[in-house]
Amino acid sequence: MTRPQPKRGKRRRVVHVFTEGEVTEPTYIEILKQHGTLIDPDVTVEVHIANAGAPGSQRKPIKLVEAAIPQMREAEREAKRYKLRKEHWPQVWCLFDRDDHEQIETAVSQAKKANVGVAFSHPCFEVWRLAHEKSVTGTFDGVCGLAADRLSFARTDPHPKTVRWGQLQGLYEKAKANAEAMNAQHPEHRNVLKRDPYTDVWKFVEDGMGIAGY
Repeated sequence: MTRPQPKRGKRRRVVHVFTEGEVTEPTYIEILKQHGTLIDPDVTVEVHIANAGAPGSQRKPIKLVEAAIPQMREAEREAKRYKLRKEHWPQVWCLFDRDDHEQIETAVSQAKKANVGVAFSHPCFEVWRLAHEKSVTGTFDGVCGLAADRLSFARTDPHPKTVRWGQLQGLYEKAKANAEAMNAQHPEHRNVLKRDPYTDVWKFVEDGMGIAGY
């Protein structure tokens, strides 16, 4: 009798995320962890909010990147120590907005040099949330409140910063398509950091969390 082959064990990849927001991005990530469809079901992706509990003064983009770089260096050392294949190396990401932050250019440049991923929204993460509902046109003149006010639940939800499953369910492809169309409104020569509105959060969803949709 042929002995059955053991099931192939799942591979694991760890992702450390530094978020500007204390509520919105972490609750969004938690929903992805619960409801996201993995691109590769054989890879278990463990996502950790690396700066949970950090004060607001440490959540500006430059501060996030400064904290993320040593985390990335340690992750790379660990990957080399255990001789992991490149696709299984730990990842480190920063999620932040344009808002009126200073040193945005420096933050993005330093992150790129250190292999830290950046998911960027202009003027804020609410643009990505809005893309789940409708096409986004025009400009918000850098004012996050103008984007947030256009969310359908803005005036009825007592905690609008909290992301809820019902606001996302089955809408990932729509959101990504709307965001790509929104980004395409800008001329190619314009610096990404100056495009309003803009978001590339789906890169974090797919490349970071390994999720194909929800």
